[in-house]
Formats: sequence, structure tokens, C-alpha cells
Amino acid sequence: MVKMKEFPSCFSESGVQIASSSSANNKSAAQNLVTCIYQYHSLPFSGFITVTWIKHIMAQGLTIGIENPAKQPLCKVEIKPWLFSKRKGSKNLVVNSTTIDIHWDLSCAKFGASPEPLEGFHLSVALNQELCLLLGDSPNGAHKKIDNSSLSLPKATFVAKREHIFGKKLYNSKAQFYDKGKKHDIRIEYDSSESFGKCLNMYIDRKEVLQVTHLKWKFRGNQSILVDGVSVEVYWDVYSWLFDSVMGNAIFLFRSHVAEKKLWSNRSPFEPFALKRSQDNADSSQGHGFSLVLCAWKNE
Repeated sequence: MVKMKEFPSCFSESGVQIASSSSANNKSAAQNLVTCIYQYHSLPFSGFITVTWIKHIMAQGLTIGIENPAKQPLCKVEIKPWLFSKRKGSKNLVVNSTTIDIHWDLSCAKFGASPEPLEGFHLSVALNQELCLLLGDSPNGAHKKIDNSSLSLPKATFVAKREHIFGKKLYNSKAQFYDKGKKHDIRIEYDSSESFGKCLNMYIDRKEVLQVTHLKWKFRGNQSILVDGVSVEVYWDVYSWLFDSVMGNAIFLFRSHVAEKKLWSNRSPFEPFALKRSQDNADSSQGHGFSLVLCAWKNE
């Protein structure tokens, strides 16, 4: 049973925002990128680290942003393609008495269609010599870069992800629906024929979990599914696919459990899409939800 209600735009009035231009006339928005948000915990404070992997036509890039608990940016580091091509490097900054150390090594990294590396890399972020984020499967180099005899595993939680995907009728992605959860294959099929008034099918690990027919009347909606025993609310907005005359993108949002007191705002879905992760439930493992946003662009 598909429930039709206004497409949600954010978790709460405060939090970290993943902004995505859903304006159909902004072709520059159709970049091949993946943005991941992690919530970190350090001794003096907690906050959010945003990691964006970008794939250009001839090269790749990486952007790392760090925010403090007051949602104020501590720093934003852009690793340009000519630095990215060197495969390894570091940035050392001091911002408001906070020492920030960022190290990356992509010399053995393997990439697929996504700009996010699959294996053979590491990326680390340390605040005041305390390791807050460690990504990849080659962590030894990151540990050696941080001079701290009491080094412990980072306490970062993966809370949100946004990915741009491309296709004509088939759209594929991989995702997990909670921190440290199993990765699943996601496939979205769009049937533009009029036999069912245009149709949308969604599969997780080859199992159909959602079918929407007569999309001209159901171009926005939501439905609950169950993945790994976790309730996941799926929202879709395919208005641009159906009614925009220039290049646009559909939006698919997967939202796993969050505290019940957190509600979706009533912002219009026609505004630039934004996903905000509330910080209020950050210290409760029961309140940790995960959000995945897929921006699906049609290749004509």
C-alpha cells in the first residue's frame, strides 16, 4: 500500500545539511559524486565530518569538511585533481586553537564506476592528535602519522550518504542502512511505457521491495520496507522525469530508524532538496538512523 504525502526534505530544524540542487535547469549539478557524513566524538567536543568524492571527466577530487557542535565550519579542505593524482598527502591546520591533521593514501586504491574507492586506501582525520575518522582498509599508514601513544579506534558513526547515479532505465547503487551494516545492492528500474501509466520498480539484492504504477498520479510518495530486520522508509520524487522539458533528476530517499520525536519538516519538495541530520539524538545508539539520498539523472 503506497502512502501519498508530501515528500520530506529534512529531519529537523538543526543538523548537518546535504544540499542537492534539484533544479532541472542546473546541468552542472549532474556531477558524478558521493557525499558521506560521519558524526565524530573527541574529548573536547563532537561534530560532523563530510567527505565528498568527485569524479571528473579526466580526473578525480576529494573534499573534506569539518563542523563543530555549533554547526560552524572548522575547515574545508579540497584535494584538487592535480593533488589527488599524487595519490598520497596530508594537510595540517590550526583553527581556533584546534589542531587538524588530515592524511590520505590512495596509491593502491581501486575504483569502480563510483568516485568512492572500493579498497586499497586510507583517509584519516585527527583533532588535537585524537583520531576521529578512519576510512579504508589500509589504516597502518594513518596510525603512523599520528603521534599519540594512547591512540584508540575512532568513534565516528556513518549517518548519511548522498550519491548521484546515472542511467536511462536502470539505476544501480550499493548502500548500507545503518552504521556498520551489511552492504546491499540497490536497483531501480523505470518503465516509461504507457501500459501501466509509467512504472517504477525497486530491488534490494535482486528482491523486489517496491512497485509503483501510474506514476503520473503517484510521482511522489513513500512506503515502508524491511531490510536486515530494520524498518526503512522509502521516499521517491520523480516529477522531473515526467514533467520537466530539460534535464532533471529524480530523488530517492531511504531513511532507517530515528527517534520518534524527530519529524519531517513541511518544506516544499520543489525547493532545493536538503537532508538534515539531527544532532540531538547523537549520543543515543537507539536514536542513530541512517539516510541515503540517491539523485538519479537520466542519460538521454
